[in-house]
Amino acid sequence: MSKQTFLHGALILVAAGLVTRLLGFINRIVVARVMGAEGVGLYMMALPTLILAITITQFGLPVAISKRVSEAEATGNEKKIKSILIVSLSITGSLSIIFTGALFILAPVIASYFLTDPRALFPLLVVTPIIPIIAVASVIRGYFQGRQNMKPQALSQVIEQVVRIGGVLVLTKLLYPYGVEYAAAGAMAAVVLGEFVSLIYMLRQFNLQKSFKLRKTWKKHVGKGRQTFQELMAIALPTTGSRFIGSLTYFFEPILVAQSLAIAGFAAAESTKLYGELTGYVLPLLFLPTFLTHALSTALVPSISEAAAIGKKETIQYRIMQSIRLSLASGGVITVVFMIFPAVILMTVYGTSQAAFMLQFMAPFFLLHYIQTPLQATLQALDLAQPAMWNTLIGSIIKFIVLVSLSSRPEFGIHGVAIAMVVGVVVVTLLHLGVLIKHKVMTLPLDMFTRFALVVGITGYVGFTMKQYLLHESRPIPQLLWMGFILTLLYLALLFLFKLLRKDEWKLIPWKKIFHKK
Repeated sequence: MSKQTFLHGALILVAAGLVTRLLGFINRIVVARVMGAEGVGLYMMALPTLILAITITQFGLPVAISKRVSEAEATGNEKKIKSILIVSLSITGSLSIIFTGALFILAPVIASYFLTDPRALFPLLVVTPIIPIIAVASVIRGYFQGRQNMKPQALSQVIEQVVRIGGVLVLTKLLYPYGVEYAAAGAMAAVVLGEFVSLIYMLRQFNLQKSFKLRKTWKKHVGKGRQTFQELMAIALPTTGSRFIGSLTYFFEPILVAQSLAIAGFAAAESTKLYGELTGYVLPLLFLPTFLTHALSTALVPSISEAAAIGKKETIQYRIMQSIRLSLASGGVITVVFMIFPAVILMTVYGTSQAAFMLQFMAPFFLLHYIQTPLQATLQALDLAQPAMWNTLIGSIIKFIVLVSLSSRPEFGIHGVAIAMVVGVVVVTLLHLGVLIKHKVMTLPLDMFTRFALVVGITGYVGFTMKQYLLHESRPIPQLLWMGFILTLLYLALLFLFKLLRKDEWKLIPWKKIFHKK
């Protein structure tokens, strides 16, 4: 099985992440234009319930599998790797059956009484089969990540998005005449189809690349897998606690939004539309740069785990700083563009500029979100998942307090929800940094943050000047494209000038292996 270095593996995931983000963005555009804000709202209201069920089913095992497989491979213990896989599949398989049935039974109650919109029932019912699919896929992905072979996961992500877009194009248009709730259900069915095809590919690659058989020794490893189970749970329990809090927050968010906006005097249909604009239009744009942060986080866990096992503290600190630096660099220029051209971007992409203020307001704060994921992965790799869980809980509580306090007031409305999201991001990220500093894993990179602020400031000043003197309403799209191109070139030049991107790092990447087959 091929194994990649940290940057090599991260680069493979970055490339796949870039493709899947763009494809996913196309998918969002298709969904938004076919179903409108109300249909997107129904789709997004059902999604948190699904995420919660998946989080419980996975039980934090993907990170635990990645860490334990990486440690077992370092000692050449194939028997241990087999045991990890069998125990993990047994856990996720059992939990997926339970929660698939539970979600199917409780869907009418969740739609009518929690989401306050009975039409959300159809998307909830259609998407329930995805739980066992993702449960098995997460174990296989954790196995490949632990062996630092990122190619199968990368290709599976691309396959999933391609199938999903095709399904969305067909199913939403086919079902929309029957009602917006059926169109939303069609969009969810496309998600299930994409994940299913992706899983088939992952299983095929697993069967081709594994050097052992699972079927013959399944009962033996399950019966004697207590030690493996305990080792996995030592990582999985605090990890799943953190993710459970995040998913529970995501689950309750549309419920609190609907109830708070109702108190503020908004009708159910209007609340759904406003929530759809925020979560279906603004957030997908803000999440675009996270393809790099997720790639770095995935590659960080086995890399830092290996370094910690052999006591290489300098390597750990270097990897953390490297991931922060690259994560910030990935989000800087797009943040500037969102702040300068919010209305033009929203009108071009979605055909509406209603959420322009929220995009402009939230963009700079989401720079902290871009470094939050690598920090979370670092905490998990260093057995500091429990403090990460408490950080997530504190951030969620503060976020909900702000959300209810502001969005229930007519003068804030949906803008109160946006403010609450920003507060949650800032609090959790700062708390993660505080834990790493407290445990002397790293020091606060003030010099790095200062240099990055200068890069963003210079790029932003040039961008605002260009908008003021060169942007004309008659031809906004062509002008936006070439202005964005110029700002990107300027931004990249400044990144190298201020040493936020380094030439020596890219020289370590085996480019021939990436672009040429042996």
